[in-house]
Amino acid sequence: MAQEIKSVIARSSDTLIADAIGVVSLMVMLFGALALPSFF
Repeated sequence: MAQEIKSVIARSSDTLIADAIGVVSLMVMLFGALALPSFF
């Protein structure tokens, strides 16, 4: 399984940064949506 993970990372290394930015932005939006009702 570790070999499969390494090969997937090696194949998709050019899109890895864009995917990481997308994950971070989704987490920020989720946290904002969950924290927003406490302000009202």
